[in-house]
Amino acid sequence: MTKIGFIGLGKLGLDCAEVFAQHYKTYGFDVVDRPSDTVEVLNNPSDLIDLCDWIFIAVPTPHDQGYDGSVPSSHLQPRDFGHDAVITALNYIKDHAKTAKNVVLISTVLPGTTRKKLARHLGNQFDHQLFYNPYLIAMGSVKWDMVNPEMVIIGTGKVDSGLTQKLIDLYRPIMANDPRYVTGTWEECESIKIFYNTFISAKIGLVNMIQDFAQKIGNINVDIVTDALANSNIRIMSPKYMTAGLGDSGACVLPTFKIIVDGETKSIEQLYDEYINDPDKIRLVDSVNYSCSHRDQKKIDIVTCREYSGEMIKFTVDGLELVTTSEHLIPVMRHGERIILRADEIIETDELIRIS
Repeated sequence: MTKIGFIGLGKLGLDCAEVFAQHYKTYGFDVVDRPSDTVEVLNNPSDLIDLCDWIFIAVPTPHDQGYDGSVPSSHLQPRDFGHDAVITALNYIKDHAKTAKNVVLISTVLPGTTRKKLARHLGNQFDHQLFYNPYLIAMGSVKWDMVNPEMVIIGTGKVDSGLTQKLIDLYRPIMANDPRYVTGTWEECESIKIFYNTFISAKIGLVNMIQDFAQKIGNINVDIVTDALANSNIRIMSPKYMTAGLGDSGACVLPTFKIIVDGETKSIEQLYDEYINDPDKIRLVDSVNYSCSHRDQKKIDIVTCREYSGEMIKFTVDGLELVTTSEHLIPVMRHGERIILRADEIIETDELIRIS
């Protein structure tokens, strides 16, 4: 029988443990007495570690005073979350485990924390498996959010589908919906959690700014404005503009795309091969700031390639061809004005200014 243990039974941990207790034998431990009707609360962490196959860590990772969002903090030096309670929990497991354990950290940490600051505290005596598995929940609706997640995020030290599948299988019986499972490295999943929260904060900041604007200008029903934006599901509330790429070249450049590197014309494919063979060599690429029409040189820090299966668009001008992704940015002349458009926004009457 699978046994689940929770170290940390606070506002997050207790509710999550009680959800698991509906499907698995579940134990809990906290430094503060936390009674529960469904979770067997133990007085000693060593007892929990002995009994459980899976150990979830749900302890606080607090902000420093003044960094919790209650007062402006942009003028303060950046500070990390506090990790003392997580490290204490990991040390409990290292000191008391007699067999290998599956350890699942659900507390929020910044990208890079698990690998650089936390994993080593499990020690090397046993082959413990450490997962980073943050929840996307709101205080006040923890239990509902846990079983109806938008996605389940599972990070490991290195990509291992067999390893992550064990945790996915553990979750399947408790889910009320059929969520997507997103797996990756610790750093990738730490980033998903942080930027998910950041995205929500940005939306809240924007919509509140719109309200302030409406009150200042007058004759504006803020709900009409925000509803119009909320229902714009082609570009705003959609995957559009969510493909990362080069800062001045759009979302994707084909391997055959020609650029000027160190004064010599090369394809992206040639540049990639050269970089892989000699990544430490300094390379300068000619680039154009379209807004200023100024040509300069930039140092190439890294060259990457990836598979792409989306829509491709081909332009033909005077026998020359340019094949790009739909999000690739291209300068054109339209009605006598120089503008920059996505490839999928260009129409036949536009005149391409530059083509390679």
